[in-house]
Amino acid sequence: MAPPPTSPSSHSRKSSNASARFNPHAPTTPSQLRNSHVPSERSSSPEETMHASPYHDAEPSSSTQHDLEFSIDGIHMSTDRTDRTDRTDRTDRTDRASVHSTDDIVEEPRGGIIEVDLEPTVRSRLLSHKNWDAGSGCGDPDCNHGHISPRPGSGRSYGSFNTDIGFGGRFPGARDPNAGEAPDATHALLGDAIADGVLGGGRGQKSTTRYLAEAHGVKHNRLMYVAYYIPIINWVPQYKWRYLKGDFVAALTMASFYIPMALSYASNLAHVPPVHGLYSFAINPLIYGILGTCPQMVVGPEAPGSLLTGEVVRENIKKHLTGDDDGRRNAEIAGIVTSLAGAFILTAGIFRLGFLDNILSRPFLRGFISAIGIVIFIDQLIPEMGLAKLAADEVSHGSTIDKLVFLIRNVGNAHGITTALSFTAFGIIMFFRELKKRLQSRYPSVAYIPDRFVVVVASAIIVWKFRLDLKGVGILGDVKSSGSVFAVHFPFETSHLKYLGDAINTSLIIALLGFFESSVAAKSLGSGGSSPNKDGVSVPLSANRELIALGTANITGGLFMALPAFGGYGRSKVNASTGGLTPMSSIFLSLITILATFFLLPTFYYLPKGVLCAMVSVVAYSLVEEAPHDIHFFLRVRGWSELILMGLIFVVTIFWDLKRGIGVGIGLSIVRLLRHSTRPRIQILGRVPGTTDKFASAESDPDSVEFIEGCLIVKIPEPLTFFNTGNLKNRLKRLEDHGTGSAHPALPRVRREEHNKNVIFDVHGVTSLDAAAAQILTEIVESYRKRDVNVFFCRVPHERSTVWALFEKTGIVELCGGKRHFVSSVEQALRMTELERLTEEFGSEAGSSRAGGSR
Repeated sequence: MAPPPTSPSSHSRKSSNASARFNPHAPTTPSQLRNSHVPSERSSSPEETMHASPYHDAEPSSSTQHDLEFSIDGIHMSTDRTDRTDRTDRTDRTDRASVHSTDDIVEEPRGGIIEVDLEPTVRSRLLSHKNWDAGSGCGDPDCNHGHISPRPGSGRSYGSFNTDIGFGGRFPGARDPNAGEAPDATHALLGDAIADGVLGGGRGQKSTTRYLAEAHGVKHNRLMYVAYYIPIINWVPQYKWRYLKGDFVAALTMASFYIPMALSYASNLAHVPPVHGLYSFAINPLIYGILGTCPQMVVGPEAPGSLLTGEVVRENIKKHLTGDDDGRRNAEIAGIVTSLAGAFILTAGIFRLGFLDNILSRPFLRGFISAIGIVIFIDQLIPEMGLAKLAADEVSHGSTIDKLVFLIRNVGNAHGITTALSFTAFGIIMFFRELKKRLQSRYPSVAYIPDRFVVVVASAIIVWKFRLDLKGVGILGDVKSSGSVFAVHFPFETSHLKYLGDAINTSLIIALLGFFESSVAAKSLGSGGSSPNKDGVSVPLSANRELIALGTANITGGLFMALPAFGGYGRSKVNASTGGLTPMSSIFLSLITILATFFLLPTFYYLPKGVLCAMVSVVAYSLVEEAPHDIHFFLRVRGWSELILMGLIFVVTIFWDLKRGIGVGIGLSIVRLLRHSTRPRIQILGRVPGTTDKFASAESDPDSVEFIEGCLIVKIPEPLTFFNTGNLKNRLKRLEDHGTGSAHPALPRVRREEHNKNVIFDVHGVTSLDAAAAQILTEIVESYRKRDVNVFFCRVPHERSTVWALFEKTGIVELCGGKRHFVSSVEQALRMTELERLTEEFGSEAGSSRAGGSR
C-alpha cells in the first residue's frame, strides 16, 4: 500500500523534528525564540539566566564533537562524513532562521564558507555572542548592539581574517575609526595623503590605507595619492578617441551659447569691461578640467555671482574710490572678489569642509535665488528699454523697488527701436527654450540648435546693416582688455587694501552660493562613466576635491581679473546633452574662448546691449520659475517654517539689498540648525502587545503599545555630545512626569512615581560620546540612584569602544550596580528589573523573619 501524500506543513514539521534530533537545543518552531525565553540546560538559576554577559563568548561545551577542516577559505565540514554534513547543514539553517526571524530564512549557497555554530546552546548564541549584529550597518566589525532581530556576525569570525581573498578591512592594530582617532599625531594633523604619500608614513603607527596597500600589492602608493588629487592623471589613460568628437561638438555648442552670455554678465551685471567675462570661460574650465572630479560639469560665470561682484564695484563707485568709466580699476576690484572667493573655497577644501554644502537649506536658497532673479530682471529692463542714461542720473544705485518705480514712471520715455529689438530677442529665445524643452525627449538633436548665437549674430548684422547705432541703439562698442590681453595682475597689492572691506563679506557669500550650485550639479551628473553601460571616464566624486579644484580655478582667474566662476547645472546639462562625456569638453571650451579673445573681439563691436540684456533676462526668468513649484510643495506638506524663511529672505532682499538678504538667511539657517542639533531626540518606549521582545515609540502611536508597570524605557537614538545633552535632564523630567515629551512643562505630574522605579536606557544609537555629555549622563545616573531608582543600559557598544571606556571611567558602570546592569536587549533589562524586585522582597522578608525570631 502506497504511503499517503505528505503535505508541505507536515514535511516542515518533520524537518524541524529531524533537526531537533541532531541539535537538541533547536526549538520545534523558530517562532518559539520570539515568544519565550530559551531555557538553559546547564542551570535553571534565575541569576545565571539573567546575567549572561553580553560581552564575552561562552566557552564551547566539551561534550559537543565537530568534524571540521580548517583552510584559507574558512571552516568547512569534514568531507568524510557526508551524511552528517547534510544533517548539520539543515540544522544550521533552521537555527539561523530562528536567530534572525521567523519569516526570513537565509539560504547559504553550496560550496561557500559554511558558518558553523560552536556555541553550546541557542540561548548562549543570543545572550553571549560578541558580534551581536555585525550586519546591522553600524560600521563596527565588533558591533554588539544590533536591530530588533539580533544575529551572529560574519566578519572575521569564520576564518576570513589575515587572508588574501579580497575582504579588505581596517588595520588590526588601528584605533577606533568611529571615535575619529588617527594612528598618530602626524596622520591626525596632515591626513593619510600627506603623512603616507609625502612623508612616507613617518615613524608612527601604520595607517589602514598603507596597511591595505601593502597587503594587496598596490604599487606606487605615492602616485596613487597624486592621481587622486590631480584627476587628469586618472582619466587621461581612460580616454578613447571616439569621445573626441562629442567633446568638441559640446564645447563648440556651449561656446556659441555662453560667450555672448559672458560678455553680457561682465558689462551689465558686474560693471567691468566685457572681455573679463571671457576670461572666466578661458581660465576656469581649463583648471577645472585638470583638477575637477565631475567629468561633465562645466564651470563659468553665473548671474548671481556676477551681480554680487557688481554690487562691490558699485559700492566703491558710491564711495568715489573708482568711477563708472574706470574699467581698469573696476576690473581690479572684480579680480579681488574672485580671488577672495577662491581663497575661501580652497581653504575649505584643504580643511576638508565639503560637508558644508548641506548647511544652506533648500528654502533659504530658493528664496534668495528667486529674489536675485527678480533683481536681475528689473535691472535689465532699464537698458532693454533704452533708459540707461536717464537711470544713471536718478536710480543707478537705488534699490530694486526704486528702479521698479522709475520704470513705471518713465515708460513713455523708452527708446522704441531698442525696446522692440530687445523684447523681440527675449521672445525668440524664450520660444526656442520652451520648444527645446518639449521636443528634446523625442528629438535629442534639437539641443544642438544655437538659437542664442543666431539671435546675437542676427541682431548685430541688423544694427550694422541699418546703422541703428546712429539712431540711439546702444551697442557693445570696442571690446578692449584692461591692458594687454590676459595680463596678470596681483589682486592683493597694498594699494588695494581699501577695497577689502566690501569685498570680503561678498566673496564669502559668492563662495557659499557657488559651491552649493556646483555641488548640486556634481551630484546630479555623477562621476562620469562609473556604470558598465555608460560611456566616458570614471573619476571618484569628492566634495573636498571639488572645493580644491574650484578654489584653485578662481584664484587663478582672479590673477587675470576674471569674474567668479563655478559649476552651473543648466550649462553642464547642455554639455552632457550635446555629446560631452569627459573633462576634455571643458578644456576645448577654454581653448575656443582663448582663440575668440585673441581673434574675434572686433566682431563684437555691433552687438546691441539690449539683446545681451534680454539674454540675461532669460537667465533671470529661469532663476524664478522653480519658486512656484517649491511654494506649492511646502503648502501641500504644511511646511510653514520653510515658507516663512523663504518669504522673509525674498522680502528683505527685494526691499533692502542683497547683502542683508543673505545675511538674514544665513543667520536664520544657523539658528534652525543649532535648534535642531541641540534638542535631544529621546523617546519613551512601550512594548508591542503580544510580544516580549518588540518595543516601539510611544510618542508616535501610543495606542499601539503597552506600558510596563514600574519601568520607564527611554531610547536615545543618536550620539551624545555637549550640543544635545544640555537639555537632556529637562527632557527626561518631562518623560517622568507626563510619559511624553509633547506636554507643556506647566502641566502637573500625571505619571505615578512608582512607574519610574526602574529606568532603562536603550542606547543603540549612541555610537559616540564626548566627555561633556558623559559628565551630564553621570549626573543623571547619580540623581536616579540617590532616589533609589534602578538604572539599566541595554545595547551598549562593545567593551573596546570609546563609549564603554567613558562609561567605566566616569563611574556610570559602578553607579548602576556593575556590568550586570548592562544587557543586550530591553527584554533582558525587564527581566533584570523583575529579578531586582524579587531580590529586594526576599531580602526584606528575610530581615523581618530574623527580627521576629530574635523577639
